[in-house]
Amino acid sequence: MNRYDTRTAAVAAISLVLVGCSTTSTASQPDTAVQQPYSMPDLEWASCPDDVGDPAEEPSRLQCASVPVPIDYDDPDAGQIDVMISRLPSQKPEERRGVLLLNPGGPGGTGLDQPTFLVNRGMPQSVLDSYDLIGMDTRGVGHSSPISCGFTDDLHYYGAVPPYAYDQAAFDEQVRTAREVARRCAAEDDGLLRHVSTTNMARDLDRVRAALGEDTASFLGYSYGSALGAAYASMFPESTDRIVLDSNIGDTHLDRAGMRRYSRGMEDTFPDLARWMAERHDRYGLGATEDEVRATYFDIASRLDATPVNGVDGRSFRLATFVTLYNPATYETAADAWVSYRRQLAAGQGGDLPQGAPVPSAGDNSWSVFLAVTCNDVEWPHDVTTYENAVATDRVDYPLFGAAAANIMPCAFWAHAPTEPPVSIDSDGPTNILIAQHRRDPVTPLRGGELLDERFGDRSRLLTVDGSGHGVFALGTNPCAQEVVTDYLVDGTMPEKDAQCPRATQ
Repeated sequence: MNRYDTRTAAVAAISLVLVGCSTTSTASQPDTAVQQPYSMPDLEWASCPDDVGDPAEEPSRLQCASVPVPIDYDDPDAGQIDVMISRLPSQKPEERRGVLLLNPGGPGGTGLDQPTFLVNRGMPQSVLDSYDLIGMDTRGVGHSSPISCGFTDDLHYYGAVPPYAYDQAAFDEQVRTAREVARRCAAEDDGLLRHVSTTNMARDLDRVRAALGEDTASFLGYSYGSALGAAYASMFPESTDRIVLDSNIGDTHLDRAGMRRYSRGMEDTFPDLARWMAERHDRYGLGATEDEVRATYFDIASRLDATPVNGVDGRSFRLATFVTLYNPATYETAADAWVSYRRQLAAGQGGDLPQGAPVPSAGDNSWSVFLAVTCNDVEWPHDVTTYENAVATDRVDYPLFGAAAANIMPCAFWAHAPTEPPVSIDSDGPTNILIAQHRRDPVTPLRGGELLDERFGDRSRLLTVDGSGHGVFALGTNPCAQEVVTDYLVDGTMPEKDAQCPRATQ
């Protein structure tokens, strides 16, 4: 996403909520023009920038370098940009298999510190011995020619997921905001923004593979990283080694149907939070049953719609609850917050939302990349009524979050059409794709993993894990799932057929 959904869920995932499923793809594969041999300069490894990762996270071993890539692969004369990558080398050369390219999600999430992040999350030593872990700021992100749409705090922009349109006025407000964001993105475009797409990021991955001197590369991607990995495996099937796609959006891009699927994911996953709170009713008083907790959620949300508390309104409350479902470890924090909101509302301590200042938003770069990729990958409907009708439908069908995920996005007003069709899944290739998926995932529901497995056919196997949250391998806690993915990455042991991991015992 997150970091994204896997790191500090309450912050990063709000900014970088990972994309949903899509339905159609038409680009021809593989990308033979880009697959032709090309000369790459020797990489110059050095210390990573000071802002990459936590100094306590393996600071001495993480190295960074830059790889030149074309701005426009169809027009080499348009110039180049540098994409920064990181490397955490294997310390056992005799066991080293190759490189494992990583993507944390987003699109828009920084990936340079992903190697050390996964080490600190408990990635098995056998995987660390088998691969050099390769992180990356994809084009437009962080240290890879960052783009900006000029987000400022006075916009009250909520991030990748639109705000919950609890009434017509709230929808109309989002229409104005989405239109203004699209205008700013067009005004700020210096020629790179329109080339920030999943297709070009997949091409960049193959350039990175070549620059590393590897004939093939393995890949581990989470959430949006599953889309990027699916595109990479489809465009460059002979350049891929072992591919793990974790917490899947269902295709190689996000479209309107995919964004609306977030609502289904929240409905699937919310009962886990409700059950946890109900089991602790004596402590929190939020409901003794799952139904009572659900009713409490709606009560707090509607009251915050009318009277915000300490800068939190009903829209941000719903989004924060959605993000809570990314990781059961955040349930306690969420319960404490719910109790605080109820107490302050009862005491009449609410008030208007503070006015934002016209200063650059902290999420500017990540939000800009999310929109660039999402709006450039596939054409979105331009008719406002289409979104208005979807909000009305999903507010009823998926009351927890439907009027957010169906709400209008800046893609409706995007200044230019996609420069090429989205990548189509290529089912003709090696059986080297392991798809890992929790049964209950708020942002990439189980259906996303099933869709991707169906589209890859014999090339993939689906590992379904009876668990809750966003992120299975290294980020989750199911021992069976860790073993299956590790066995594949280290030994190449692919399940003979789709596999299931039962719920882990507490």
